[in-house]
Amino acid sequence: MKRSIGYTWRLREIMASQGVFTATELVPLLRERGIDLSASQVHRLVSGTPERLSLQVLSALCDILACTPADLVITTAENAGVRKTGTADTGHAPVVAKLRPRPARILPEG
Repeated sequence: MKRSIGYTWRLREIMASQGVFTATELVPLLRERGIDLSASQVHRLVSGTPERLSLQVLSALCDILACTPADLVITTAENAGVRKTGTADTGHAPVVAKLRPRPARILPEG
């Protein structure tokens, strides 16, 4: 059975709980720890959900915010349901004929 994997990025929430409310406040704190990111990179990190993140940045964020990686990233995994297809044999006549468009009528000008 297939599994559906996901995650929730909680950086903004953790920042607020520690009294850090903007990405610009985070830039110098990261620089103090040897992480040199531009203001726009930090803004994207705070406002969005990153697909990739270096362990150095993750470690620096955990140090700044006094949290663990598990606090910043909440993972989810669940069984993916079996998708139903339109080709399954239901024992009924196909309904495709009902879905066919009717031909257009062209009326003469007048």
